[in-house]
Amino acid sequence: MALLEVKNIQKNFGKTEVLKDISFSLEKGEVLAIIGSSGSGKTTLLRCLNFLETPDKGTISVGDKLLIDGADKTTLKDEQIRENRLHFGLVFQNFNLFPQYNVLQNITLAPTLLKKGTTEEIEQNALRLIDQVGLSEKIKAYPCELSGGQQQRVAIARALAMEPEILCFDEPTSALDPELTGEVLRVIKGLKNENSTMIVVTHEMEFAKNVADKVIFMADGIIEEIGTPEQIFENPQSEKTRTFLQNSLESF
Repeated sequence: MALLEVKNIQKNFGKTEVLKDISFSLEKGEVLAIIGSSGSGKTTLLRCLNFLETPDKGTISVGDKLLIDGADKTTLKDEQIRENRLHFGLVFQNFNLFPQYNVLQNITLAPTLLKKGTTEEIEQNALRLIDQVGLSEKIKAYPCELSGGQQQRVAIARALAMEPEILCFDEPTSALDPELTGEVLRVIKGLKNENSTMIVVTHEMEFAKNVADKVIFMADGIIEEIGTPEQIFENPQSEKTRTFLQNSLESF
């Protein structure tokens, strides 16, 4: 059984169809890269998975648990939404760290509120994650004292502290200078080596090609093409995919 099963997701904003019949699955330990031009629906899909948006149609399941059925117009209670979100961790483009808290406090806040262990257990896990992302010397630092790359690594550690089954990244390097991009991508590559299940919306084609197990190319709200990195990058079947990849390579 797939860890994540997405079937026939549709999402409209007013009369605008943003997602049209999106279906895919993800196995435990797989890395899925989602690529495509701005406005293709990538971020909206990620927001639906993390219950920041509610799909109008379709289903999302994790393991054997149906999290949402768009055909069921019953409004999910806040408690249900919070419970469903625990299956996913989301790392935003712009870090979204709490400026009034230092690195350690940013990472321990949510696990403490949700009582995911004793104070000592939560802090020890946070220290382990801080070391994992290479920021042991910045434990007491505040976000304003960190570079963009360091802030994003804290955001990754914060997401990991909640022990999600699926870790989602929304263009994790788009707000970074080129020299800081590599340090964040190295952390994500390291998570793959630890068998983490991840969905990465990215414009980093080399990263998608070298790290992902599966690649989705989205265009105009649909999955235009899905396959292995070899299939998508070396033998794309869709004219839209070929044009996008050609333009992406020419931009470098």
